[in-house]
Amino acid sequence: MRVHASCAALNDDAVLLVGPPGSGKSDLLLRLIDRGFVLVGDDQIMIEAGRVRPCIAIAGVVELRGLGLFELDYRPSATLRLIVQLGRDAPRLPGVALNEIPTITLDPTLPSAAIRVHWALDATCGRRTQRCGAFAA
Repeated sequence: MRVHASCAALNDDAVLLVGPPGSGKSDLLLRLIDRGFVLVGDDQIMIEAGRVRPCIAIAGVVELRGLGLFELDYRPSATLRLIVQLGRDAPRLPGVALNEIPTITLDPTLPSAAIRVHWALDATCGRRTQRCGAFAA
């Protein structure tokens, strides 16, 4: 299945960033890359059997509005572990996972947005302990 999204991975654990055009997917993607994540893909992502990969025609390319297209090293595939729906009206706690993939809503304009994504991914993958909330054991 092809989706309009951006995607980054930490090791083999991928985060899918979804939202309407102009919602901040590529900007948050850059902030995640700055935190040590690796590009999987920008703009169009393929999801098959729990794995994500870039569309071949634009693999390794990130569009920065007002600047153009940039080439980056990228990961050819990763396991989808977290979906981040970009929006300004995030609930206080995440809801139930969709299709067994944990999904959170996040305001991408928050200065801490990349940190929140990183912590949510770590909690989802068991690398960070959460006392209560969507990822608590």
